[in-house]
Amino acid sequence: MSVCGCDSTGLRPVDEAISELLARVPAPPPIEHMALGDALGRVLAEPLVAPFAVPAWDNSAMDGYALRAADLSADGGSLPLAGRIAAGDDAGVTLPAGHAVRIFTGAPLPPGADTVVPQERCRVEGDQVWLPSVRRGDHVRRQGEELQAGSLVLEPGKRIRPQELGVLASFGVDRVAVYRRLRVGLLSSGNELREPGEPLAPGQIYNSNRYSLLGVLRSLGLEVHDYPVLVDELAASRDALSLGAAEMDVLITSGGVSVGEEDHLKHAIRELGELHLWRLAIQPGKPLAFGEVGGKPWIGLPGNPAAALITSLVVARPFLLRAQGQRDVLPTTVQLPAGFTWSKANGRRQYLRARLETIAGETRVCLHPGQGSAMLSSASWADGLAIVECNRTVAEGEPVGYLAFSDLLS
Repeated sequence: MSVCGCDSTGLRPVDEAISELLARVPAPPPIEHMALGDALGRVLAEPLVAPFAVPAWDNSAMDGYALRAADLSADGGSLPLAGRIAAGDDAGVTLPAGHAVRIFTGAPLPPGADTVVPQERCRVEGDQVWLPSVRRGDHVRRQGEELQAGSLVLEPGKRIRPQELGVLASFGVDRVAVYRRLRVGLLSSGNELREPGEPLAPGQIYNSNRYSLLGVLRSLGLEVHDYPVLVDELAASRDALSLGAAEMDVLITSGGVSVGEEDHLKHAIRELGELHLWRLAIQPGKPLAFGEVGGKPWIGLPGNPAAALITSLVVARPFLLRAQGQRDVLPTTVQLPAGFTWSKANGRRQYLRARLETIAGETRVCLHPGQGSAMLSSASWADGLAIVECNRTVAEGEPVGYLAFSDLLS
């Protein structure tokens, strides 16, 4: 079994670690076909090519009157009415020369018509309609102006949102090819852990990581199997990892990857598979590990609650989404003025619990005072993470990177 030398060569930069994880992403899960109404949040496995143009015919963008622009003088005038066309009607007969037709939004233009005038600009006078001056083509949706037949509409690897459901439905797709949900095994490590509702003995704590990480994984649309808590024994760690690797696509653990004598997961990985990297230049979350067991990827998150949450969003999330078959997996960092001063440079990139506040009419990134690795309540207060790069300080008002939780939890 191979053992990487990550722990002897210093801390791995965060971006480099994410790139390495992405380079080791396995093939996506098998493809399955499902009803369109059940496909929200799934990842598209096959391209959607437009079977017809959108719009499929020239149609009206307004309720109003359709006409041939050349039939109206430059100053406007009156034209006799030649009928009525509603959405869903067949346009039917060609528009007679010198006439207009009542038309409604989405209705097909009759052959010969090239312009629509909104009804509020017109005046009906008996069997005629007075129209103002027009420009040819006004308020007409041209055939194919949105999409041409045969054009690529959606690529594989797109996560299906409500707007993609609408696009698929607009082409009559009733069943869609998606990747099966990625099966993720979640394991918590630590003799001190107890479940909410159980009494605590001295030295014991409640297992908050189980629930925060379940929330993260389910928000990403993954299928999660929650295994029992691991006791701090090498044999127990080996057995649980072997079982998880046989049943799951990916394994996620929290705790057990630091340097203490009771941290056995890393040693079990060495015996069962490979350890590709360990220890990142990130705060919180330095003791993050990545490897594989039985050919299945494993990500070992830190045990401290805030560190486990943040590294799951920053480091594990891109890997898991790509393993699910998703194409775009890296979040967008926005630059906003800092509402704080950070005077102590750090050799690790820092992800600070923050939220946006309006100060003197300007949106600024403000920090919670509690930034410890075990302080999860500050993450509940926060709406995102402020990023302070390695060996940098930040003065109030300077631009600072900001990642919104709303972008990370999807």
